[in-house]
Amino acid sequence: MTYSAAHGLGTVRQLWQLLEPVHALVYFAPESYEEAAALGYPTDERWPLYFAYRAAPLGTAEAELVSALFYSFSPGMVQRYVDRSWHTAPPARVLEARAAGADRALRTLLGDRTASPDLAEAAALARRAAEAAATAGRPLAASNAALPWPQAPHAVLWHAATILREHRGDGHLVALQAHHLDPVESLVLQAGTGAAPTEAFAGRQWPADEWTAARTRLAARGLLAEDATATAEGLALRTSVERLTDELATAPWSALSSQEVARLAELLLPPVLDIVGAGLLPAQGTLGIGMKYDYEG
Repeated sequence: MTYSAAHGLGTVRQLWQLLEPVHALVYFAPESYEEAAALGYPTDERWPLYFAYRAAPLGTAEAELVSALFYSFSPGMVQRYVDRSWHTAPPARVLEARAAGADRALRTLLGDRTASPDLAEAAALARRAAEAAATAGRPLAASNAALPWPQAPHAVLWHAATILREHRGDGHLVALQAHHLDPVESLVLQAGTGAAPTEAFAGRQWPADEWTAARTRLAARGLLAEDATATAEGLALRTSVERLTDELATAPWSALSSQEVARLAELLLPPVLDIVGAGLLPAQGTLGIGMKYDYEG
């Protein structure tokens, strides 16, 4: 496959790693839970909030659509949460709560930084990249890109991070399917690479028999060893998935010069450290953000 990018794949991956915590905060911050509770969502666990907030840009999406787009969650889990979502509150109200939760959480964590010239500059650069993200074939990116832009710089940064994150995520599903990994297989192989302990993937709620069957299929392809760790072939395939994901995520960043990309990374580091340092995000995630992949770029 050939692709055209103004920046190396390592840079594209670094920008994802910096922007992911900005987006993900909305699923963990107390302010987000308060906004969801005000709508009537249970908050004893995060999944009612997660499915409602993340799916709301799609409108009153049925569980089958959400399951297809969220990919790695078991269809039964998606059905349980999504079936209740729009009976609790309509998507328009959920989007208002999501925006309010992100706004309040960032104001709490960043404090005076929300009014700083540096944050305004970072937001403007991230917005340019987000507005350059082509959304054909990328439904989660498209549905978020169709929402109106907020005004405050920290809210602009969150919205840009969300569009770019979903743009990358939509491309990741293409990469998984191009490598013939179904939803549960994608998690089993990810666990096999050591991206996170197997227990960390339990939140996706795949039945034990389906997880075991996926292990068997991957082992038959030579991708997993008997102890469920990835073989050399499995690691190579997972590396190829990540490379293609990064390739498919490059285009929006072509809107920025190399100097602007470097400047954005520099500007993002302090607020991201504030967010991560608050301890709200999981210490052990399943996305493999900290994983190193052996490819050029």
